[in-house]
Parts: sequence; C-alpha cells; structure tokens
Amino acid sequence: MPHVPIVDAHVHLWDPARFRMPWLDGKSLLDRPYLLAEYREHTAGLPIEAMVYLQVEVQPAYALLEAQFVAELARHDERLRAIVAWAPLEDGDCARSYLDALVRISPLVKGVRRIVQDEPDVDFCLRPGFVRGTRLLAEYGLTCDLCIRHPQLAATIELVRQCPEVQFILDHIGKPAIAAGLREPWQAQMAELAALPNVICKISGAVTEADHQGWTEAQLAPYLRHALGVFGPERVAFGGDWPVVLLASEYRRWVDTLGALVAGWPEADARKLWAENARRFYRL
Repeated sequence: MPHVPIVDAHVHLWDPARFRMPWLDGKSLLDRPYLLAEYREHTAGLPIEAMVYLQVEVQPAYALLEAQFVAELARHDERLRAIVAWAPLEDGDCARSYLDALVRISPLVKGVRRIVQDEPDVDFCLRPGFVRGTRLLAEYGLTCDLCIRHPQLAATIELVRQCPEVQFILDHIGKPAIAAGLREPWQAQMAELAALPNVICKISGAVTEADHQGWTEAQLAPYLRHALGVFGPERVAFGGDWPVVLLASEYRRWVDTLGALVAGWPEADARKLWAENARRFYRL
C-alpha cells in the first residue's frame, strides 16, 4: 500500500435501476448498484483523499441526468471532487448547446469523455465533426479523457496533435493487448503520444486487459513500466477503475501491484503519480 495520499482519478458509480446501461447486460458481477457505500467498503484502509468520477456509458438520453446525479452524490462525500461527463463530440459545433447545459450543472464538471473504443472505424476520432467538437472543450475549460483500444492509438495521436489547446488524458494506458502478450506497435505509439505536450497518461485498467483469472505482476510490469517511463513521473496519474476492476482484481490488489512496481521511486515522484498530477490535471 502506498504511504502517500491517493487521488483516485478513475471512479465509476452507478445504479442500473436508475439509468439504462446496455453494456452491463449479462455481466452479473457488475449489473448491480455500485455507489459511495460500496466504494468506501472496497477501499477501506486506503489513504484516498479525493476521487474523479468518470461517465459510465449510460444511454445518451440519460447523460445530462447522470451528471446531475453525481453532482448530488458529491454532497454526501466531499472527496468526490470532479466529474468527467459524456458529450456528443462527433456533432461538432452543434455540441456547443450540450456543453452549455453540461457546465451549468455543477462546477464539479471538469472534463468530457466520449468513448470511441467500440467504434468499428479506427479513425472515428478524426472525423471532422469529432475533431471540431473536441476543440470546443478548450473554450469551456474542459479536459478530454481518451478511452480507446490499442489499434486506435495512431488516430488518437493525430487527434491530440490537431487539438493543441485541449488537455488530454489517456485512460487505461491505451488498452494494450496484455493477455496476448503483444507490445508493438503499442510501445512505439505510446512513445509518440508521450512526445506531445498536451497529454498525460492514466495508470489504470491494466488488470482487465490481462488474463482476468491468472494475471501476475510480471505480466503487467512491462506495460506499466513502459507507460510510466515514456510519460515520466510528471505526467502519469493513478486510476482505480472501480468497479470494472473487479472483473479481474480486488481494488486493493491493484493498488498493491502498482505500489510494488514503483516502490523504489523517490517520495516526490510517488506523490505525483498517486495524487498530485491528477489534482493538477482535473483542477481539484
């Protein structure tokens, strides 16, 4: 367990009875309420000082309601300091009316995530409307979380390059094929992405890209070390990815695994990874 404060930069909270979430269908472990009480139970004993809520892919009709719901939850736990909400970035300039409504919900709305990982077009994020919608985020002072799979990294690099005024964070180290043991071209593309100044990397989601039943620290280590290495201690942030992480690991085991990997880091660098970089990026 790390001996420094933790800002969990990737927390999900949901109640399937409130908002329709089709992706939970058939996933018995996840298709149940996971709210603040459950998060407290799963993280008991860990020095979590703050958390960032990430949108949970409700049906788009519920997306503004989702942000409102989480803003209300934050009244019950002061550690919930930021909301990263859904927005229809592919709608280009038309997304402005949605963003106007979104930012009026709460000052806790700090960023947007429009997941593209399941889009069949690997270049989806480079469609003109999507690029324009993404550029709008800078006008609103909103960050952009990037949730992709590794074959979409090349397009993502170009998106980040085309939106220099937007601050990006790559979720789940770009979802490399850890279970298959593939490292290229993910490694080279991660280095290329890290060379751009307006993006940082979330150290999260690795266990669910590995063998859910039999993953080991040794299986994760080359991928985590590479992401940590190319982005460096100034541009990495810890994320728990709870409760999705439960598909492959208890929350504490993921924390302990990452903690063991960076055990030799100077305390100043460890504080950046576990808390300070997330606090700065999301303006907590």
